[in-house]
Amino acid sequence: MSQHRASRSRLRRRSAIAVSALAVLGGMVAVGLPSASADQPAARPNAKVQRSLDDLVGDHGFPAALASVRDEKGHTRNYTAGVGDRAKKRSRVPVDGQIRIASTTKLYTSTVVLQLVGEGRIGLDTTVETYLPGLVRGEGIDGHDITVRQLLQHTSGLPNYTETMPKLSEWQHTFVDDYDLLDKAFEEKASFPPGKGWEYSNTNYTLAGLIVQKVTGRPIGEEITDRIIEPLRLRHTYWPGQGEQTIRERHPHGYGSDTPGGPLFDATELDPSWGGAAGQLIARPSDVNRFLTALMDGKLLRPAQLKEMRTTVETKGLHDGWRYGLGIVEMPLSCGGVAWGHGGDFDGYENRNGVTDTGRAATVAVTALPSTLKAAEGVNAALDTALCTR
Repeated sequence: MSQHRASRSRLRRRSAIAVSALAVLGGMVAVGLPSASADQPAARPNAKVQRSLDDLVGDHGFPAALASVRDEKGHTRNYTAGVGDRAKKRSRVPVDGQIRIASTTKLYTSTVVLQLVGEGRIGLDTTVETYLPGLVRGEGIDGHDITVRQLLQHTSGLPNYTETMPKLSEWQHTFVDDYDLLDKAFEEKASFPPGKGWEYSNTNYTLAGLIVQKVTGRPIGEEITDRIIEPLRLRHTYWPGQGEQTIRERHPHGYGSDTPGGPLFDATELDPSWGGAAGQLIARPSDVNRFLTALMDGKLLRPAQLKEMRTTVETKGLHDGWRYGLGIVEMPLSCGGVAWGHGGDFDGYENRNGVTDTGRAATVAVTALPSTLKAAEGVNAALDTALCTR
């Protein structure tokens, strides 16, 4: 659910819980398969992109890797490597298969909040207390002092509820609601006074989702569906219903572990309520690209709100040079320029995504969380390759 994870934060980025899958793969050849998008023909395959996925499997031990790359003309090419199901050693990875997109959900949540800002129903610099009176309280924590902007920007200082989550096997099939997550968060003290630092916290987006619900009278999942998924015809993106632990369409299996670097087990089926507005969505990589492209093309936000979203601040703990806006990350590219996106980690799946100012978009996913910083950087590098290589 996060862009970065630490210690036992099950849904954060830098810590990891994958083990080498080389023995499991048994030398299986990674295969890249073409696939056209719904509205455009397939682009030509790119050997460097395919090789980057092969390396994620062969060098870094991910069970599988998949990617979707959309060029400036809307032509799409999909790639795969590894095995889709470790229990079936010759199981192909579904081309453009659905995955849990985890913290990429934050970009959808932020988009809805900013739509409501444009409609005059939410104020970016209005306090959380205005919308959720009496809810945000704890040691150094007071909703009177925190603004909506600070939630979306991760400058609130609110503690991250994922820091206190139990091990995967204990929560995998357990339902929680937003207030359970907030209770966990507010047992901890604030990291810093609001506006005086930057720290990634899923708690911020749990609150953002509740503000949307308070203003609209409908839960965040419905608002994302009505305002983003349906208008853009993202037919392979959805918000799982309460208690829905499976993934609806064809998908690679995802794998998790109870201890960093410990034995992997199948984590494909789990209760996504631990993600909520911070990380619950499921989508195909190609759908993520279509969303990113539409967002940057101004199809979802008014110019003033898109400008606010893309106004970034320095970060602490993300990849060097990455800056954070309102639910979006600005990422410098090796080929010059930047990409805009928001990656995500959920036990079983990690993805990194971005769209350039010229309209090239890519999403790269693996089916376990990285076990080393080198493996995590390998996923980032694969995204860079997809966005920079013609």
